[in-house]
Amino acid sequence: MENQIPLRIANILINALKGGVVPRIGLEYITVGRTQEIAAILHDIEMIEDGSASFRFIVGKYGSGKSFLLQTIRNYATAKGFAVVDADLSPERRFAGTKGQGLATYKELIQNLSTKSKPDGGALPLILEKWISGIQASVKLQSSAEGEEFNLLVEKQIYTVAGSLEGMVNGFEFAKAIITYWRAYRQDDLAMKSNVLKWFRGEYSSRKEAKEELNINFIVTDETWYDFLKIFAAFLVSAGYKGLLVVIDELVNIFKIPNSITRQNNYEKILTMYNDVLQGKAKHIGFLLGGTPQCIEDKYKGVFSYEALRSRLAEGHFATADLKDLSAPIIRLQMLTQEEMYVLIEKLRDIHAQLYNYMPAIGHDELIYFLTVEYNRVGAETHITPREIIRDFIELVNILHQNPKKSMPEIIGSNSFQMAKGGITDEEIHSDFQEFEV
Repeated sequence: MENQIPLRIANILINALKGGVVPRIGLEYITVGRTQEIAAILHDIEMIEDGSASFRFIVGKYGSGKSFLLQTIRNYATAKGFAVVDADLSPERRFAGTKGQGLATYKELIQNLSTKSKPDGGALPLILEKWISGIQASVKLQSSAEGEEFNLLVEKQIYTVAGSLEGMVNGFEFAKAIITYWRAYRQDDLAMKSNVLKWFRGEYSSRKEAKEELNINFIVTDETWYDFLKIFAAFLVSAGYKGLLVVIDELVNIFKIPNSITRQNNYEKILTMYNDVLQGKAKHIGFLLGGTPQCIEDKYKGVFSYEALRSRLAEGHFATADLKDLSAPIIRLQMLTQEEMYVLIEKLRDIHAQLYNYMPAIGHDELIYFLTVEYNRVGAETHITPREIIRDFIELVNILHQNPKKSMPEIIGSNSFQMAKGGITDEEIHSDFQEFEV
């Protein structure tokens, strides 16, 4: 078994995939295919680092690997020195709403703020501390000042950073908050630091409360949360990060909104973000939005029901399923091929064997046997997804490991091939998979 992976990660991978959930770590051990799509998004990330911005829709059917791809990119970005925020939309979390749903999305994003050293979210305090330490270190390099004189030089530098943010929408208040945090840091005022973090996280319910506790007459709201993400991106760059990647999945929850005006308001917010990116009004920030084909293309309720978005996003006349323009704003994921699925379950077989410390008994023929059964179930052509195949396979290797005297045909059912293929022989099946030999 090559590519030994830490047992903790092997355990997370097997358990998450068995439950139909995308693991947050270890994806590099099981990534298969998607080479072109990943390369296109990694190019975006390079552009964001250079001060540009990007906006992509990642579109795929349920279980096609959409969330997997988003998570892979998220992990890559943090490893490259980016900060990443991510959230799944829901009835309570949208881009806009009359009951604070936009703000709820912002709160979720900031709560999930991740960096290389804090990959599981909650990185905001760490980022602020790192930013202050970075300024202190740069002042030390330029000056031999100590004590109060040193603190004044640090404060001057902090005001310079704050001043660079003030030109942005709501930047003045953001600048005031980071200066307040610096002062609380200097005085070791834990309560004030906590209040500033609360303000950044959008947890103040009224301006009055923020004014009383922080002397800042402003709070993040449904209307202002997107502008705040843009300021965060600028601030993160000043704190030594490469930029900010915003990953938002489950766009289908906008499609499901019954009220057409509310839906349109959400699409309008997406249009604002998209236009900002294309017109150069956003810097050092990238957006990845995940959704199903229906929630994009449906002309009555989908993204394409909003004409201003449809006219910008619709493909031209030359792109096809086989010839994709990967610089277009919509990246469409095809299902993994049977060859790619073979490679994936082979990797999972080895990870499972390593996790439970045994030599894998499932060979090439058994893997082909398993896939043949899966792909020839009734309705598999249109309905089977990698997620289902993975879940079935992990269940199968679990049962085989727990029942070593059982063979795979006994568990799957020795008649599975004939049933699936309408009674054809094993020889015919084998010839079906000749070109599939890996």
